[in-house]
Amino acid sequence: MSPVDTAATGAVPAAAWTADPYTRALRSGRGPLFLRRGDGWLLPLDVERWCEGPDPADRTVLDRCRGSALDIGCGPGRLVAALAARGHRALGIDVSPEAVARTNRSGGAALHRSVFEPLPGEGRWDTALLIDGNIGIGGDPAALLGRLARVTAPGGALIVECAAGDGPVSDGLDERYVVRVDDGRGAVGAPFPWARVGAAALDAHARATGWVAAERWTADGRTFVRLRPGLQGFYRPQVT
Repeated sequence: MSPVDTAATGAVPAAAWTADPYTRALRSGRGPLFLRRGDGWLLPLDVERWCEGPDPADRTVLDRCRGSALDIGCGPGRLVAALAARGHRALGIDVSPEAVARTNRSGGAALHRSVFEPLPGEGRWDTALLIDGNIGIGGDPAALLGRLARVTAPGGALIVECAAGDGPVSDGLDERYVVRVDDGRGAVGAPFPWARVGAAALDAHARATGWVAAERWTADGRTFVRLRPGLQGFYRPQVT
């Protein structure tokens, strides 16, 4: 999960990250940690799971990765390290310096970068990942999917974890709001835009941005969708 990932994240001062509850949670490897909406609604964040090795649900994602892999909002880097151990060329990006540091210490490779900034290997990544709710990055799923159409290789895949739950209510979930990271003990981070998207809503955003759903599966209560370019592919401007 990568909080505060917008086109303007480069303006966030280092001192703000040091005091941020997300940074402190990553350093300790423990919660509690939440996303707090303006109306007080809280979404629990699973810091302990993120800071451990891949679980069985994560491994269903790893098994579907092909070729080079880019993990957007890599957090402490469990997937990046696991992909590297499997022999993939793998890179994580995250706007949290602590997340990048933990990924690099874990045996993965990560850069302090927003997905909306220029990235290494643009247009050549075989697999891109939006796991742990990172389809919410920037608060605009369509804009994010459109951006990743330019990051992945022609014929590449995008694996997205959707909002948890089963049935039509969670499938159709398509929410956008401003949130803060909250440790439940009085420490609250800066506001940033976020989104939650169910599988059916993801399908609609995907079709509008040139992706099609190739596969959907559920593991340990988590829902994933693998997207591929549509039959017409994406318009990719020529690089000269």
